[in-house]
Amino acid sequence: MKSKLTILSLFLVCLFLFSCGGAKKATVVKTPGVQFTKSKTLTALLDKAEVENKLVFVDFYTTWCLPCRLMDEEVFPDKRVGDFMNENFINYKVDAEKANGINLAFVYEVSAYPTLLILDAKGRVIEKKIGAAFHDELLTMAERALTGVQ
Repeated sequence: MKSKLTILSLFLVCLFLFSCGGAKKATVVKTPGVQFTKSKTLTALLDKAEVENKLVFVDFYTTWCLPCRLMDEEVFPDKRVGDFMNENFINYKVDAEKANGINLAFVYEVSAYPTLLILDAKGRVIEKKIGAAFHDELLTMAERALTGVQ
């Protein structure tokens, strides 16, 4: 009886593990718009920016921020904005109230949302915008940062 219970338990554990999607492949769907790089640290993105000779665009947001949501829905999905930002920047979204975002918000003196930063590969602020920036304003800010660096 004990042996049958052990075998049944083992079977159920294996069934559970295999049903958790171990064999499935992830599908990445590229959508038009700004592609934000996922990273637990800004340092990794600064290193990547230095290697790729790019600047880093950082969007500090919170989940409750209405202007942040408007940018997510209206500005970042825009193909024209996305093409320009993806070509010239490493793009990074930071929830200023979670994990390392709390520390980054403190370091960069972020106190209102959204706060948009463009950083060089050393992490120095080149451009800063407090509040939402819509299509043309974001592109102007980005172009200004690019011409100021080169």
